[in-house]
Amino acid sequence: MSEWRYWLNEHRGVLMAVGIFLVMFIIYVSNHPAGLTANVVQTAANKGVLLAFVAMAQTLVVITAGIDLSVGMVFILTNALASWLVVGTPLETSLGVVAVLATGLACGAVNGLIVIYGRLQPIVATIATGAVFFGIALLLRPYPGGSVNEDLADMMTGRVLGVVPSSLVALVIVVAVVWVPFRRSTIGRAAYASGSSEVAAYMSGVPIRRAKFTAYMLSGLLASIGGLFLTFFTYTGEAALASGNAYTLFSIASVVLGGVSLFGGRGSAIGAIFGALAFRTIGDLLFVFDFDPLWQPLFQGVVLLVAVSLGAFGLFRVRNRLEWFG
Repeated sequence: MSEWRYWLNEHRGVLMAVGIFLVMFIIYVSNHPAGLTANVVQTAANKGVLLAFVAMAQTLVVITAGIDLSVGMVFILTNALASWLVVGTPLETSLGVVAVLATGLACGAVNGLIVIYGRLQPIVATIATGAVFFGIALLLRPYPGGSVNEDLADMMTGRVLGVVPSSLVALVIVVAVVWVPFRRSTIGRAAYASGSSEVAAYMSGVPIRRAKFTAYMLSGLLASIGGLFLTFFTYTGEAALASGNAYTLFSIASVVLGGVSLFGGRGSAIGAIFGALAFRTIGDLLFVFDFDPLWQPLFQGVVLLVAVSLGAFGLFRVRNRLEWFG
């Protein structure tokens, strides 16, 4: 196989996600009453970035052949916590941001410890921890409320140079600081190897436990960044069960749309980000075309089902596991 064909095969999922997003976004802005303006792009970016962070969090775990059904609850928990802590003077606000991110790391670490050393299936472990995280969020915010440092919130939800949404800039920075080093590190390669074949990775001396633990920790961190941005956008905190469940399910759809294999060992957070942006654009299209609100959940559910099903289509032509990861 020539070099360019190999590259195309490796990045096929990402390119497809980018293409789907671009087509849908062009349709969206073409039919939007205001057209393509800085405000329209900013609003779409702010909504899309929330799901993008949660989708990145899900990607890290899925790569190891796991699944994290607690990412939405970490997202909600850190939103509730941020509405308490990210207030006051610049120093107090900074400490609050650190505390929120540390909470996300701790949640991810708990998931990793239970899965790795408790030897529970990820789907079972994260359902349980997700319930615990939501319970803590409910204790913090039994009713919607709280506040956030308005100067910081305005800066993170505004525009850079009056054109580029600040949330997109933050997303790019997070990708550069978190995903790129992880992907290129020994631990990152070990995470991919573990997802491809854990037995083979173990026999090759790959640090499987460290890779999985790091993946779960970073997953919690990314979900907490999403929760922090939710606080910036809403200026409040809320322990919303429906929202947490929705973001968890939508993150799985985004991961699959982005070309990440649910069987592990294949995919990229970049693809998941564009999958998230594409999936979020679906809601914008329903709004622009004045789709009946009563039918919107059904339509989104069908899209979610189709998106998750896409991940299994490749199995029909696979003769052995080595071919799937080849």
